Order: sequence, then structure tokens, then C-alpha cells
Amino acid sequence: MSLYQDVIIAGFGGQGVMLIGNLLAYAGMEAGLEVTYIPVYGPEMRGGTANCTVVISSEDIGSPIIQRPKSLIVMNQPSMDKFQPRMLDGGVQILNSSLVDAAQADPRVKSFAVPANEIADTLGNTRMANMVALGAYVQATGVVPLDVVKASLSSVISAHYSHLIAKNADALQAGADHVAGLMK
Repeated sequence: MSLYQDVIIAGFGGQGVMLIGNLLAYAGMEAGLEVTYIPVYGPEMRGGTANCTVVISSEDIGSPIIQRPKSLIVMNQPSMDKFQPRMLDGGVQILNSSLVDAAQADPRVKSFAVPANEIADTLGNTRMANMVALGAYVQATGVVPLDVVKASLSSVISAHYSHLIAKNADALQAGADHVAGLMK
């Protein structure tokens, strides 16, 4: 069975969107899949909207450019406003409902409202909201096994911050558990 999933991950600069995009790409490689990862840098990095795209496929990837994404991870309202209208019908989006008005979710797509900031707060660090959102995305799409994502943390978190790997794994699990509860 062939697999193809693409995602645009977007939020404010500093929310860790590049980190989770990189982590998802590493997990895709660890799972033996073809992967592209494109970070979008620019003036957005100073508090504006930053984003990256990840394509994961069991086949060769024809183009890493995503015009109409199958999925989104939206960490802030400006990102939802910018990218949601471009989504393919029937796609999947993870909305950080801590900062996004989930009532504005497009009915053409399957949306999961995840209060990522609050969930990260309960784990002791609001900055892990990105990991909560990625765990939610992995659960909602099944693109790669969550255990592979957790095992890939050491590939994207520098040795200086290795003491945070277990907490980040907990945040990934918390996001996955939240979506699993919504899917029941």
C-alpha cells in the first residue's frame, strides 16, 4: 500500500515549528520512507508567521512544493487564516486551540482542536506546545508510528538539551492521547 502525506506546519517564530518539522522528517526517514523538509525563513522569524513543509511518501517525491496541503498543523490564528483556505477537501488539520479560534475551522476538512499550550503547561513547560501538536498530528494521520517520532528526538535536540528529551516524548504522547480521545 502506498503512503503519501504532506503537511504545512505554521506558527509564530519561536513556537518551534521548524523543530517539529525537522523531527517529523527524521521520523519519516527512520520509518524507511522518502522525505522532503523545507523551512521557510525570512522576516517572519521575528514574531510573524513562520512555516515549513514536510512531505512523507513510500514512493519517490515528485515535488517538495505544496500548493494545496493534505494537512496542516496550525499554531496561531494568522497561520490558520493564511493556510486553511488552501487545504484539500477531506484533509486533516491540528489547531492549537490555545491560540486559534477552532470555531473558524473549515467544514471541508477534519479538524482537531488541541489546547496545546495548556497541555504543555500541565507537563511543566509551555514551550513544548509544538511537541503536543506534533503528537496530535501523528495520532490523527497515522503517517508514522509515534514511537518512531519519540526515538527520533535525539536526532533533532542538541546534546546540550538532551535532558529535555523525556519531557518532549511525554508532550508528544499527551498530544496523541488528546486526539485519540477526540476520535472515540
